[in-house]
Amino acid sequence: MTNPIQAVRGMNDILPSETRLWQHVENMLQEVLHSYGYDEIRLPIVEKTELFKRTIGEATDIVEKEMYTFADRNDENLTLRPEGTAGCVRAGIEHGLLYNQVQRLWYHGSYFRYERPQKGRYRQFHQCGAEVFGVATPDADAELILLSARIFAKLGLGPYVTLQVNSLGSVEARSDYRKHLVDYLTTHQTQLDTDSQRRLTTNPLRILDSKNPAMQELIANAPKLTDHLDTESKEHFATLQHFLKNANIDFIVNPCLVRGLDYYTKTVFEWVTNELGAQGTVCAGGRYDGLVAQLGGKPTPALGFAIGMERLILMLQQVHKAPTRAHAHIYLMTDSDATFQKGLEIANALRDEFPRLCILQHTGGGNLKNQFKKADKSGARFAIIIGEQELANQTAAIKFLRETTPQQTVSWLEVPAFLSRHLEKHLVE
Repeated sequence: MTNPIQAVRGMNDILPSETRLWQHVENMLQEVLHSYGYDEIRLPIVEKTELFKRTIGEATDIVEKEMYTFADRNDENLTLRPEGTAGCVRAGIEHGLLYNQVQRLWYHGSYFRYERPQKGRYRQFHQCGAEVFGVATPDADAELILLSARIFAKLGLGPYVTLQVNSLGSVEARSDYRKHLVDYLTTHQTQLDTDSQRRLTTNPLRILDSKNPAMQELIANAPKLTDHLDTESKEHFATLQHFLKNANIDFIVNPCLVRGLDYYTKTVFEWVTNELGAQGTVCAGGRYDGLVAQLGGKPTPALGFAIGMERLILMLQQVHKAPTRAHAHIYLMTDSDATFQKGLEIANALRDEFPRLCILQHTGGGNLKNQFKKADKSGARFAIIIGEQELANQTAAIKFLRETTPQQTVSWLEVPAFLSRHLEKHLVE
C-alpha cells in the first residue's frame, strides 16, 4: 500500500469547517478598506531575492534565516515573498503608480518564512496589508491607525487589543542613537543572550524587542530612542498622539517598539493582545519614507500595516466571536429521474430569484426516509419534496424542519412567494 503524502510542516490546510470564519474576516476587511478609499492590488508570490535584501535589510532575521530562496532554471535568484510591502513598492514604481500622486492600496495573500511552526505562526501564513503613498504628514498616520482600529471594532475584538506606538525618527537620528545604544549594551555584554550578542554588531535596535525575561531590566534601563529624535520627528510624533487622543483611540507609547524591518522611519505601531500567549502582535506597521527612493523610484513618503490572518482567526475563536458554521436553507428532495430533473429546474430558478439562499439538492438516490435524515443533518430550515404525485400536480410539498408548523403544498409558481414570507428578509431581497 502506498504511503499517503502529508502537507509540508508549517504549511496548513484550511478546511471547510474553518473557511466560513476566514471568509467572514476577509469580507469584513475588504468592507472597511473600501470605506476608506483603498483599492486592491494583487502581487506575485515570487519576487527577485534582491528586492527583499535591499528593503528588509540583510542583517535582519528574515533575510539571514527565514526566506525561502532558490535559483530557477535560468539561475535567477528568486524568493517566496516573506512580507508584502516590498512587492507593493516594486509594483508601484514599475507601473508608475507612485510619483506625484496619492495612492491607497491594499492586498492579501500567502507569505512564507522558514521558522519553527507554533500556534499562530506558520511557514506559510496569510496577511492583509494596506499601504499609503504620497502623504508625509502625521494626519495620514492617524487615519491609517484609525482604519486598523475600525477593523478590530467591526470584528468585536476592540476590548482585546492594545495599541502601542513609537517613533524611530529619521535615518540620521536613528544612526546617532544606535551609537549610544551599542555603547550601553557593550558595557553590559555579559548579560546579553546568544541572539542579542549576534545582533549587537548587526542590528542592535532589535535587542530592544527581545522577549527574554532575563534581559528585561537591562532593556528597560537602556537609552531611549525618543530622547534622541530629531526635531521634525518629535513634532510629527506629538501631532500623531494629539490626533489619536482627540479621536478617542487609547494607546501606549512603547519606547522599545522598533519593528523587525530596516525600512521603517518615524511612526511605528502594533496592535497587541494577551489572548494568544507569546504571539501577541496581531497587526503592525509604520512609516517608510525612504523605501521608494531606495528601490529606484522618486522620493515618496509612505506608510502601511499588515494584519496576521491566522492570529486574527485565533483571536476570534479564543474570545468566542467566531460566526457559526453555515447551514443550508433548503434541502430539495426527489425520488426519480423525472422528479430530479424538475427539482433541478426549481432549484436553479430559486437561485436566480434569491442569490443568497443555500439550496442543497439531494443526489445519489435513496428513498425519501433516508433523504429526510440527510435533510435534518444539513441544518436546513425547509425541505422541498417533489415526488411523482407532486410532479403530476405541478406542486411542491414544503416541510418545516425546525418547527412544528404543518407541512404545506404549494404550486411551483407559488414557491418563491412562500419563501419570501417565511425566510429572513436579507435572504430574499
